[in-house]
Amino acid sequence: MSPQRFLLIAGAALATVPAIARADDAPLAPRDAPAKTLQVPTDVSPAMQQFIAAPLNPAWNVLWRTGEEWRKAADAQAAKVVANLPAERARLHVSVKPDTIDGVRVFVVTPDVIPPEHQDKIIVHVHGGCYVLFPGEAGTHEADLIAGFGHYKVIAVDYRMPPEAYFPAAVEDAVTVYKAALKMTAAKNIGFIGTSAGGALTLEMALKARQDGLPMPGAISSGTPMSDVTKTGDSFYTNAMVDNVLVSPDGFCHAATLVYAQGHDLHDPLLSPVYGDMHGFPPTILTTGTRDLLLSNTVRVHRRLREAGVEASLQVFEGESHAQYQFDDRVPETQEAFGEIAAFFDRHLGQ
Repeated sequence: MSPQRFLLIAGAALATVPAIARADDAPLAPRDAPAKTLQVPTDVSPAMQQFIAAPLNPAWNVLWRTGEEWRKAADAQAAKVVANLPAERARLHVSVKPDTIDGVRVFVVTPDVIPPEHQDKIIVHVHGGCYVLFPGEAGTHEADLIAGFGHYKVIAVDYRMPPEAYFPAAVEDAVTVYKAALKMTAAKNIGFIGTSAGGALTLEMALKARQDGLPMPGAISSGTPMSDVTKTGDSFYTNAMVDNVLVSPDGFCHAATLVYAQGHDLHDPLLSPVYGDMHGFPPTILTTGTRDLLLSNTVRVHRRLREAGVEASLQVFEGESHAQYQFDDRVPETQEAFGEIAAFFDRHLGQ
């Protein structure tokens, strides 16, 4: 069939679709979707299949209302996370040292071998956890991954969280560390990395840095960012009860963010960076999965960056729920994701 014939057929097919007549002010009807049974993808690794097949997060609808309640839960969870870190660090050949930089708690993650081309490079890491989870050393997991797979020195920011502090403490602490990093090396040699709330914080850091008259970093890795905490975005609804990590737009992560925000306008770009001006941002890589509740949050940031003329790469992993690409350093998809992120930093830092 010739291309011309195909176009004629396509045009004829389109012509058969009836026009929809509606008043300009008529409400748009939501679509009722039938219940479905979702199979576990067969074209992902067996290890990732186990994550995808896991039941819904049993704590998805735990909706604490105070910083004190969240911190108690966070400390209990953190103890379990920290217990797994020594083995992870041994596999990744990294070491971790706690420190304080200009009053902000940090953990410096150093790979056993730093290649010559990375000697003047620094990655500033901001952890996820809906602004209330993974305090202290529990927040260094992703920093271990990029240090181990990318062979970069990483400064992981242990930013203040409720009940110690509320919005905008997280972004203020992160930018304080960035300012300190600027005294160690040039802005073009610094990368930002974070996932979930940390993914949003990487974007918020860039917005706040510009407000403060600071230069932009060399590159950003923003993983499945909480870029719109107003619950705007198609996948908040299409992936509700499909994402087995966050599960629902009305679940624990939204409740936690409300505690952190303390009544502040959720459209503020330092809480929902998708509403910020992204002109002049550095090259950015974004990572998500097809079952991620925040797939739309990630896609919308990608489009905003492209509209602003920013080089932006979007990697979407098959079948994965929120942040599952970074759950375990031994999983092939984790190695692939952080290989892509490390290569992105390699291409852009120092340029």
